[in-house]
Amino acid sequence: MADLTDKQKRLLWYRHHKESTMAFNAWWEFAMARPSSAFRQASVSVLPRFPEILRGLACGARTRSGTPCKLRSLCLNGRCNLHGGMSTGPTTTEGKARSALNGNARKKRTP
Repeated sequence: MADLTDKQKRLLWYRHHKESTMAFNAWWEFAMARPSSAFRQASVSVLPRFPEILRGLACGARTRSGTPCKLRSLCLNGRCNLHGGMSTGPTTTEGKARSALNGNARKKRTP
């Protein structure tokens, strides 16, 4: 297989992750609908094989020093858990109200 660019590898990673998740969910539903003996016989080998070209795919995000991140434990988005992106903050009304109280709530006294 020809050398792929980093962007093409990440697209392949997304596709593999999506296929694996769908296959696992189908296997899980099959296993949960049957007694435990069938559960042991149901194999997870139905999951798609990990593409060899993706072995060793690193995060690749830029660190503060400007060097690329070398971590290889990737999340769904193709980045490591340190570079997965910034939090978007609370999105629900309850979460926004709770965060608005930060710093303004009285401290609880312990006897």
